[in-house]
Amino acid sequence: MKSYSHYCALARGLDVVGERWSLLIVRELLGGPRRYGELAEGLPGIASNLLAERLRHLVGAGVVEHRGDGRYALTVWGEGLREPLYALARWSAPVVMANPAGDDSFRAAWLTHPVAVIFEGVDARRPALIVAVRIGDEAATIESRGGKVTLRPGQPPSPDIVLDGPPDVILGLLAGYLDPGAAARSGVVITGDARRLVGLRPYLPRPAKGMGSQRVSHF
Repeated sequence: MKSYSHYCALARGLDVVGERWSLLIVRELLGGPRRYGELAEGLPGIASNLLAERLRHLVGAGVVEHRGDGRYALTVWGEGLREPLYALARWSAPVVMANPAGDDSFRAAWLTHPVAVIFEGVDARRPALIVAVRIGDEAATIESRGGKVTLRPGQPPSPDIVLDGPPDVILGLLAGYLDPGAAARSGVVITGDARRLVGLRPYLPRPAKGMGSQRVSHF
């Protein structure tokens, strides 16, 4: 990658992770070590040779390490990108909510980071709650326990609420941008009392005026 040649922390950081796909590789590795094939599966649209090139660059820069078992993992320094990436996701949430997913690829595992952003930190006022999320043939479990909200893959045995439908609408409902009625009208099948989601105390910036979309009209 050609350097910006600016003596500036932002420019130097972009020299390391500013190329296309680099931060999405980091996104995949935030969930733990991955094999090359697992990274390719989690990054639909990336060419194999480009993934290999980006990994070589990130390993050489000290962001990623290639372990003896063949898996790639973030270094301690690479783990430091978690909060900057979450801050970027938090900032871009209005753009995401204002533009429906359409034909964009989506993986249920990608909900891990939005859930961490939407329900950041620990809030003792949050009730215990288990939410099953179904997107296509994939399932994930959102659990609120001890004031902390987490996500794990798989279907829970006895969820309090089940959300089944388009990812953009489910995210809008979780973030509080959509109420259950609007989410249902936009294609989410809801089992249980989705009004309880408000108790999880989501926080995201509101969509800015001018970010018009079919979804925003329900907010």
